[in-house]
Amino acid sequence: MNRQIRMSVSSMTRTKDSKAVYVLFEDGAKSAEITLPELKLVNNKGFSDDEISQLTDYVQNEQDSIYDLAKQIDPMKAFLGK
Repeated sequence: MNRQIRMSVSSMTRTKDSKAVYVLFEDGAKSAEITLPELKLVNNKGFSDDEISQLTDYVQNEQDSIYDLAKQIDPMKAFLGK
């Protein structure tokens, strides 16, 4: 796996009864999206099973810092480019 994988974190989203954060990993043409707190793989294009396992472990181990990042995101500011 390339060591230059880009990670993007969504703001906290809300569904009917729960909150979630979406974590997107991109490595060239490959991409994978994992949700917190479920650690559910939402989408995978090109990552191997072993790579997905590593990414999921990373999200699980770093979930506190990922939640902190998500809490700092203001969707309206991001949308308006501020």
